[in-house]
Amino acid sequence: MVSDLQAPLVCPREIVREDWIDYNGHLNMAYYNVIFDHGVDHFFDLLNVGAAYAASGVGSCFSLEVHLHYIQELKLGDQVEVRLQLLDYDQKRLHFFQEMYHCEKGYLAATSEQLSMHVDMVSRRSAPFPDGVLCRVEEVFTAHRDLSTSERVGHVMGIPRRN
Repeated sequence: MVSDLQAPLVCPREIVREDWIDYNGHLNMAYYNVIFDHGVDHFFDLLNVGAAYAASGVGSCFSLEVHLHYIQELKLGDQVEVRLQLLDYDQKRLHFFQEMYHCEKGYLAATSEQLSMHVDMVSRRSAPFPDGVLCRVEEVFTAHRDLSTSERVGHVMGIPRRN
């Protein structure tokens, strides 16, 4: 049982590294994904489907779809914090949303919405989560379900046309 569950889940802070900076002088778009992925690793460890679970050869979680919004740039040395909200789940899938905040200035730098699937690593096919994992997922969902949902969730990309 997770008694001190955060809503949203606050992931370990990260500092923007020099090798993550691109020729525009800010955090390269790929490294936003890296930072968000570290937050996902933290979440999966909480659910007991993280690195140790994957190393066991029993199962793992694979990303099915990810939508990122780059809102405000980050620069070398900026410290960021990722907050994760579980939006929905079923026997095999997790739908969650992350927000990346600049720690010192407090602004929202980026968001990531993701759908992931539990995979049986022997068959390499989707499979239901183990019962113990589903209990943890339900605890997280219960803690997160009353959080407000960002307008960026479910966003469709395109160029709006005016008639």
